[in-house]
Amino acid sequence: MIRNISYRTLIGLTFTGIAVSALSSALHAQGNKFTGTVERVWEDGFSLDTGNRTIRVDSWDVYGDNTPQNVSVGDRVSVTGEFDGGEFDADSISE
Repeated sequence: MIRNISYRTLIGLTFTGIAVSALSSALHAQGNKFTGTVERVWEDGFSLDTGNRTIRVDSWDVYGDNTPQNVSVGDRVSVTGEFDGGEFDADSISE
């Protein structure tokens, strides 16, 4: 009996892990949007304070290596895109 419960628990946890992973991937694949204040800028990105957290934004797809010519510290911007490895890849940036 204990073996059956442990086996069932293991199978249930495995399926739960797969479902959570699939849901997380699906949510990240959707176009997420964040609005906040730019805290720091570098050649191909910036940090964005959303009020709840700070997001590291990769803006290369929008501005290439020219982010400082388009975004300044203190700007209020909205970004859309998706997370990739802890960084937010922006596909659009608007003020």
